Amino acid sequence: MNLFSPRYLVFNAAIVTLAASLALAAPWWIPLAAAALVVVGVTDLLQTKRALRRNYPILAHFRFFFESIRPEIRQYFLEDDTVAEPFSRNQRSIVYQRAKMDTDKRPFGTQLDVYAPGYEWINHSISPAPEQHHDFRIEIGKHPDCPRAQPYSASVFNISAMSFGALSANAILALNGGAKAGGFMHDTGEGSISPYHRQHGGDLVWEIGSGYFGCRNADGTFSEENFIANATTPQVKMIELKMSQGAKPGHGGVLPGAKVTIEIATTRGVPMGQDCISPSKHSAFNTPLEMLAFIDRLRTLSGGKPTGFKLAIGHPWEFFGIVKAMLATGITPDFIVVDGGEGGTGAAPVEFTDHVGTPLQEALLLVHNTLVGANLRDKIKIGASGKIITAFDIARILALGADWCNSARGFMFALGCIQSQSCHTDRCPTGVATQDRTRQRALVVPDKTRRVANFHENTLKALAQLIAAAGLTHPSQLKAHHLVRRISTNQVKLVSALLPYLEPGELLDPSQLSRLPPVFGLYWPMAQAESFNPL
Repeated sequence: MNLFSPRYLVFNAAIVTLAASLALAAPWWIPLAAAALVVVGVTDLLQTKRALRRNYPILAHFRFFFESIRPEIRQYFLEDDTVAEPFSRNQRSIVYQRAKMDTDKRPFGTQLDVYAPGYEWINHSISPAPEQHHDFRIEIGKHPDCPRAQPYSASVFNISAMSFGALSANAILALNGGAKAGGFMHDTGEGSISPYHRQHGGDLVWEIGSGYFGCRNADGTFSEENFIANATTPQVKMIELKMSQGAKPGHGGVLPGAKVTIEIATTRGVPMGQDCISPSKHSAFNTPLEMLAFIDRLRTLSGGKPTGFKLAIGHPWEFFGIVKAMLATGITPDFIVVDGGEGGTGAAPVEFTDHVGTPLQEALLLVHNTLVGANLRDKIKIGASGKIITAFDIARILALGADWCNSARGFMFALGCIQSQSCHTDRCPTGVATQDRTRQRALVVPDKTRRVANFHENTLKALAQLIAAAGLTHPSQLKAHHLVRRISTNQVKLVSALLPYLEPGELLDPSQLSRLPPVFGLYWPMAQAESFNPL
């Protein structure tokens, strides 16, 4: 080992400093600091787990330090305003501004490259429509087959599924308080309905996952009695059966026993201190026919509240099988929420985050087209979620075929999230995604409640201005031909000409299948109501 190598420069300097300070009777803190560095250097040389420390004693620790603050360095000093990874600075800023009631105007023109392929815009009208009130609503659940139906008038922009446990108690309180103040709905996530969801009385969509939290027996199976107790409370407006989520479709989950507090255990109906398991599939049904029967059962047990399901699109024949089961039984859900593969989560394997699940545009188009082609679209409302932040995001997704939009990370930004991407560590710096009481106290509920409501209201005000400029009076009038997309530097096309759209009933005519997009011609004949497997 050549101790005179530049690699050992700092280590050698510490030794020399220690010897000189002792010899010259320097102030006590100098030899103490030098001795500490020498101990670190010797430890680095002798340890066997990290090669960098053995080759660069003391010096390697500087690398580890800067590596630990790399995300902060990128975000504060190097980040581009328009590069979304996963959300750009501009996207976050527009939420912060609207939540705080700051000006959301931007001077000097767009920062986007309007000649880059993929750039999109909405064509405006030379005769704009009068600007309408921004509280745009749709009716969900006016079900012809359910005489006890309790339709729900929903906003076109709502809080997407985020569970208590993934989010802090204060975050849930502020989100639900904002939903109450703004008159929009708050999806509970599959972690069930906590006391923090109930405190402010905001409208809830109760999401039921494969763990049946809040409506389970001791063995993890579905409990009808517990379901009725929660589903019939006035605050619960809709029931959502979660089949999969965009961030990690086909993947279950485990909340370690150490994190299962008394509050989480009580909310979910699981033993405290034991691992809380979300299976990768449901135990209450095994086929599309059984799934629809289960949805119909939930609707009946809830007293006729709008009941539907959420999924990320995977194998097309599985969704086609569900639609064929609707045709075979006459049972239709009141709504379907399409979760795009770009959706976020507190923690997921990187392979699932990056490479599993259909992106929202293609997933939404498949669901919308299938229902149109099966003559079911007028019976079923479609919600959509996946990186929706601005009024243009909402308008775009509604134009592609959705009836309403959900946002999770957008409302997290309204709470003060800074995209530190530490959700899985329980060390969220803003108190949004943590169960650490000392951290979540930083999130002041009354202030953040107002910000959540402000973000919702100001985004819908922007949407009202956007659709009025297009000559429309309600977002439901948006269609794909209102959107334009750049294909190349010299070519643009209407989105309606780029994406395939089916005509009503086309899937019901076998003679038409050969001329439909390949996904339908290939997979529709393979799908079966009796099984999620293809023929």
